[in-house]
Amino acid sequence: MFDNNLRGMIDDVRDGRMDRRAFVKRMIAVGLTAPLANQILAIGGVAMAQSPNPYKPTKRGGGGPLKLLWWQGPTLLNPHFATGTKDQDGSRIFYEPLASWDVDGHLNPILAAEIPSIQNGGLAADAKSVVWKLKPGVKWHDGKPFSADDVVFTWEYASDPATAAVSSATYAGMTVEKVDDLTVRIKFKDPTPFWANAFVGAYGCIIPKHLFAEFKGGKSREASTNLKPVGTGPYKFIEFKPGDLIRGEINQDYHMANRPYFDTIEMKGGGDAVSAARAVIQTGEYDFAWNIQVEDEVLLRLEKGGKGKTLYAVGGDIEFIAINFTDPNTEVDGERSSMKTKHPILSDPRVRQALALLVDRDSIKKVIYGRAGRATANYLNGPEEFVSKNTKWEFSVEKASALLEQAGWKAGSDGIREKDGKKLKLLYQTSINGPRQKTQAIVKQACQKAGIDVELKSVVASVFFSSDVANPDTYSHFYADIEMFQIPMTQPDPALHMRRYHSRNVATKENKWQGPNFPRWVNKDFDAAVDAADTETDPIKRADLYIKCNDLMWQDTVMIPVMHRLAVEACSNTVRPALSGWANQTDNLQDWYRET
Repeated sequence: MFDNNLRGMIDDVRDGRMDRRAFVKRMIAVGLTAPLANQILAIGGVAMAQSPNPYKPTKRGGGGPLKLLWWQGPTLLNPHFATGTKDQDGSRIFYEPLASWDVDGHLNPILAAEIPSIQNGGLAADAKSVVWKLKPGVKWHDGKPFSADDVVFTWEYASDPATAAVSSATYAGMTVEKVDDLTVRIKFKDPTPFWANAFVGAYGCIIPKHLFAEFKGGKSREASTNLKPVGTGPYKFIEFKPGDLIRGEINQDYHMANRPYFDTIEMKGGGDAVSAARAVIQTGEYDFAWNIQVEDEVLLRLEKGGKGKTLYAVGGDIEFIAINFTDPNTEVDGERSSMKTKHPILSDPRVRQALALLVDRDSIKKVIYGRAGRATANYLNGPEEFVSKNTKWEFSVEKASALLEQAGWKAGSDGIREKDGKKLKLLYQTSINGPRQKTQAIVKQACQKAGIDVELKSVVASVFFSSDVANPDTYSHFYADIEMFQIPMTQPDPALHMRRYHSRNVATKENKWQGPNFPRWVNKDFDAAVDAADTETDPIKRADLYIKCNDLMWQDTVMIPVMHRLAVEACSNTVRPALSGWANQTDNLQDWYRET
């Protein structure tokens, strides 16, 4: 699994001859990151460290209201149906996983009593099983006890194809069994080096068996608890108006001492990123605003003398333009963008490559993102050891035009290219958001110079990112030629981020458009590399496999990376949020407090 030198260093840490910090520094020196170094130590038999918690309050409650602005308001509150980050974040107020990621990429126990390790018997040396011990005395918000039965049921629920859960891939290739009321064992079909996936983070939230048992499988969408959550989290449900408002109150039976600090919580939806930033930074009407995708010059202006500030977190989030490999305008068996069709224009790789040459990243960074963006050709942008050095990006209208000529698209009398009597026209959709509309305009202008007629479509964010299967304007339905948005990377490992584009995860009518492979891209080499990475225990070989996955996506122009985005939030000067570039913003909500 490890070469002799690495094995010796791991032994030195375990036996106390080398401290953990020195080991991590050496791994960073050879191109690894702290999160992966800690994963290597865990697999090698060294207990995982936990970051010191700066939480200061000495009693539960007394902090008054916490007012949050999620300008893309959540539309449902079941974490396993949350196709968009907004629904994950709203659900996470009430539901909890066994563990979550902190700012340093360490796992912190939430519903788990401890983080599994070889020392405590939680991790098997062959990487084929994990034992989680659960906290005793945890209660659901309705007073029923939390137990191993709920964990096992969550796996059964999410992995059942008829449930059509967006988290299904997280729970594939494993079985989960109850050892006793406070212990579960996960058995993996193959060696699984990144074992901290199931029951961790956004898709790891546990749901109560006693309320969802009747709604597993085909009846999953009928559960009233999809909109009225009963969880174990720091706040209990009061009210939900989809797309508009979530209200909760303090959970006096919460299982962590002196938490939560705030007495009530409000998550307000609607508006836009600029008004959200202003309501926190300038007027102080709200305490925290999420996903401040706002031009940098606007934020700099708001920060002068305001009541709040912007916070930046570096992770692997990427703003991209996705290519539809199917035909969005042809319906087959009641389904558009069907896998039984091919895109009439974008199936030609030369056209896709031309589009990639027409994205002016330098202008987009300068005019829009500023401090919050880094130009990149990669879909996978972190941790560092997984970032490909084999790719490159370029902006060239001339080279794009030459590719289109080679593909047979000739300029017409109106300047728009045509082929076989058909105009080169594309529908380019995204959510309503100032920076995205400005990015659309920059790309459209370059496309016009190359002879491509681009129609722009902007969809209200709460609709575009909706988990409503009947809504045709969601990104997962993908009834456009190209579309642009961002997928956050919510763990310091590429497994979940890259696995979504495996051919088995294509979004279809059959799976209620919950499959995360929304471009409908199929590539056997990519599938094989993802499958191999899932079971590769050598960290260097595993990193090489994910780099290969990234490079295959680049070579086939599946995505056109626009910007490696830093997570940008707006925060009151007095609120102390617990944020991580490797987690959703509400993943560690129990540790938020106010300091005057």
